[in-house]
Amino acid sequence: MNARKIYPLIVVLITLSVVGILFIQMSWINNAIKLKHEEFQRSVDNVLKQTRETVFGKYLTKQTNYILDEDSRRFYLANHFTIEGSFTKDEITEIIRRELKNSNIKQSSFEYCITNIYKNVILHSDHFTAADMEGAYRVELAPEDSYRARETLFLSIREDKNLIIREMGWMIVASIVFTTIIVLAFAVTVRTLFNQKKLSEIKSDFINNMTHELKTPLATISLAIDALTNEKVIHDTDKIKIYSGMIKEENKRMNKQVEKILQAARLEKEEIKLTLQKLDAHQVISKVAHNMALQIQEKNGSIDLRLAATDAVVEADEVHFSNIIFNLLDNAMKYSTEAPKIVVETLKHGNGMLTIKVKDNGIGMDRETQARIFEKFYRAHTGNIHNVKGFGLGLSYVKAIVEAHDGRIKVESAPGKGSTFTITLPGGIR
Repeated sequence: MNARKIYPLIVVLITLSVVGILFIQMSWINNAIKLKHEEFQRSVDNVLKQTRETVFGKYLTKQTNYILDEDSRRFYLANHFTIEGSFTKDEITEIIRRELKNSNIKQSSFEYCITNIYKNVILHSDHFTAADMEGAYRVELAPEDSYRARETLFLSIREDKNLIIREMGWMIVASIVFTTIIVLAFAVTVRTLFNQKKLSEIKSDFINNMTHELKTPLATISLAIDALTNEKVIHDTDKIKIYSGMIKEENKRMNKQVEKILQAARLEKEEIKLTLQKLDAHQVISKVAHNMALQIQEKNGSIDLRLAATDAVVEADEVHFSNIIFNLLDNAMKYSTEAPKIVVETLKHGNGMLTIKVKDNGIGMDRETQARIFEKFYRAHTGNIHNVKGFGLGLSYVKAIVEAHDGRIKVESAPGKGSTFTITLPGGIR
């Protein structure tokens, strides 16, 4: 399957899996809370039933001095049982508290009241209010076949939601932790997938660029060698010199390309060591600009040096500093579709920093390109388009060397309006 199709498919599948896991986790927690709530309700219902049985037992103890069988017990309760006048508030309170404890309901406070058939309160706890009857648990305090008026016990006991959370705390925390791990793993996986996709594209572009850059000099060398073996040329000293020179120049060109790749590898391993010395940045810039003047003139372009810094001394490696300027000027020249007009400007700041600006009238860059322009092997043009040659190593090299000098580099650009690269370096001896 094509990589461009499989990556989105993998992301979609992983996303659906994570969403599914999150949904299941939330459903599980919600169901667990519901079960705890139902368990609490069953426990309170059991407390009410046990309270009724305990009240019956205490009533019989108070009213009779002898043991009754089950039938006699039920008959006596059906004909005589009543709370009113038989129990005090403290007795009912103590019975309820004991039954709550026996049912392992960890509730510090509760309110209750007992009403008669006319719904008049005949007994209640100290802080009972009419509002407590709303949502209160209730049980009738009389046998089912009672001949007397039925009395009702209302028990108001607030369900402690925090208690449920505390009891399930370790499960909820574990669920959150493992879910977070899954989400993080998903994020890392997706990021890795996209990084691998980007690396694959960069590798393909690099191979295409390298093949093109090496193929041209090899073809030229091959033609030159064929010419040297020609009978008409082999005895012509001037032509031998010309073709030998071509072979030498193309060989140099290939060596430069290989050196760029090796240099990038050394930068990645941080194996390049700088030989720092005091340099006049204006002299270095002027020298590099002079060496590139011929190439710029061939494109009917110009380079304008506005070296206005009063003190242009920097502590830098001469070779690498020259390469920085060369790469920026070369980049400005290559990405100009019209006659290149390059401006190099220097400014000195009060904090001792030297700013070098290289401005061009090239094709410019959009925001996406600006964000990636300093990445190794990245090029604004794809690898199979060769109107602009190179491996995409120049600007990554510039950034690495500038930062090695404790400097900063940034780019300002817009499509069709050229680009401005700004380098800031410490001036003098640090």
